[in-house]
Amino acid sequence: MILVGNQRGGAKNLAHHLMKDENERVKVHQIRGFASDDLQSAFQESYAMSRATKCKQHLFSLSLNPPKDTEISAKEFENTVDRAEQQLGLEGQPRAIVLHTKNGRTHAHAVWSRIDHQEMRAVQMSFSRRKMQDLSREHGWQMPRGFVRHEERDPRNFTLAEWQQCKRAGRDPTKTKEIFQDAWAISDSRTAFGNALEAHGFVLAKGDRRGHIAVDRNGEAFAIAKYVGVKAKQVRDRLGDPSKLPSKNEAHRIASDRTIKRLAELREQEKLRARQRVEQLSRQNAENKKRQSLAQEELKKRVASDTDKRKQEQDARLRKGLMGLLDRVTGKRKKTLQQNDLENAQAEQRVNAQHERLRAQYVSAQEAIAKRKKEELTRGAYIRRELANDTRQLEERFKELSSESDKPARRRQSLPRQKRRIRSTERPSFER
Repeated sequence: MILVGNQRGGAKNLAHHLMKDENERVKVHQIRGFASDDLQSAFQESYAMSRATKCKQHLFSLSLNPPKDTEISAKEFENTVDRAEQQLGLEGQPRAIVLHTKNGRTHAHAVWSRIDHQEMRAVQMSFSRRKMQDLSREHGWQMPRGFVRHEERDPRNFTLAEWQQCKRAGRDPTKTKEIFQDAWAISDSRTAFGNALEAHGFVLAKGDRRGHIAVDRNGEAFAIAKYVGVKAKQVRDRLGDPSKLPSKNEAHRIASDRTIKRLAELREQEKLRARQRVEQLSRQNAENKKRQSLAQEELKKRVASDTDKRKQEQDARLRKGLMGLLDRVTGKRKKTLQQNDLENAQAEQRVNAQHERLRAQYVSAQEAIAKRKKEELTRGAYIRRELANDTRQLEERFKELSSESDKPARRRQSLPRQKRRIRSTERPSFER
């Protein structure tokens, strides 16, 4: 079972996340030690107690994920949470357990409050990740290699960010030696040792002097005996005759081809990602245009309604009959008409300002989308160009090393030594 935990705050967001309906089934299996009987209120209790301390990450959240095709009962989840609680030093702390079922698989989440209400301080969480990894292995299930050991990740599955980081940082010689020694320790045959090295981008090969070497994508050769730290005879005894292995050039080609293949995959992924992002921005552009049209239509309807209502009010001010005649004589009707014209002008100004504001919002949104689209296209083109340059450099590096190895070895010609008599004038003089 894979156990991954971390300290965190955000009680409200965590409770909302655990109760989201994106899972097929959500069940609050246990709430212990809290006064409340629902997650939102329980986590808020922990937050309220943390206010009396300086602790911001007052919760510890642990996810429990069993391997694929493995059914785990609620009782087993609870037992694992109990053991994790002991390992983490959270015995007696308030906790909650939530079971999620998604795509037919059940996993669990356990959340503890780190605040000790008696001491009014947070429980110290030291080496929690290592403790959870040790507990994960107790079940005896086959664990992912990358989870058992971080260095076991296959470099042929590297991401774009990992590739760029490796380019910047280079290879750490200490880590390289650890890779060779770890591969040697877990291998009992040439096949196993070669597979262990292959997981790190090395190809087992024969050296120029009948020794065993490992070659990386750059054509660098690493002597097995030197990096493992054993004698050459021990290497031969375990790995056998090196003549059956590929040559240095062949191994370099194998390692280069693997990396070049992965770089090609990254280029295609980046091209697809950029295209999807541009399509998404285009959809946003269309949606923005649609919202603008709807807003304009809504404004027109509102303006028409306000105009009708204002016209009715203005017509009601104009009296008819004898009273209307009196208003004409006294000049009151003229003043009423002037007031109506002023109101109409002010209303027209307000409408024009609203139209202008909507248009400005639309233009601003369009410009922002166009800018992001341009940046996305520029970024995608730069990354693809960078990956293409990396591929070309690997190929040129292989050609360069291959051409050097194809040249016949030059024998050092010994020139005859010319003896020359030293004249007396050339002899050094010594002061007495």
